[in-house]
Amino acid sequence: MTHVTLCRRPPLKTLSAAVVLCLLALPCPPTCAADTAPWGRATLLERSYGRQKVVYDVDVKTVGELEHVFDRASYLSTLNDADPLDTHIILVLHGDEIRFFAVDAYAQYRELMQRAHSLSVGGVVELRVCAVAARRRGLRSADLHGFLVPVPMADAEIIRLQQDGYAYMR
Repeated sequence: MTHVTLCRRPPLKTLSAAVVLCLLALPCPPTCAADTAPWGRATLLERSYGRQKVVYDVDVKTVGELEHVFDRASYLSTLNDADPLDTHIILVLHGDEIRFFAVDAYAQYRELMQRAHSLSVGGVVELRVCAVAARRRGLRSADLHGFLVPVPMADAEIIRLQQDGYAYMR
């Protein structure tokens, strides 16, 4: 008589766990162990920029946030070679940042105002302020520094500039 031994198949979960454990036990190739960038490393796409018309919709609350907007506008101007015949960047102010531009607040925000003025000197960057938003903050045009250009309403100005081909930035 021949004895046949029937072999029971182990459950699938046991096999899956065993396979995972075996794979984890395999040594990782040296490049894998040392490399923390399995998809490679990013490289800068070189571009040149010019002839850009941009409107920034500015509604910020802090000096730091406004400085960040100034940084972006300044860098964009630099990327466009700061050419006033070729590039125009307009910042339309209509938020709490307007209070920084009050003539009466100059002593408190002197450095910020000097930077804002210096941005506007070359003709590439222009700062416009919403007259409605200024009035809501108790300020008239005469209460603001002379390098600002008051406009009747920020929203209407931003729309008009977009219709004139300006790219919208927030």
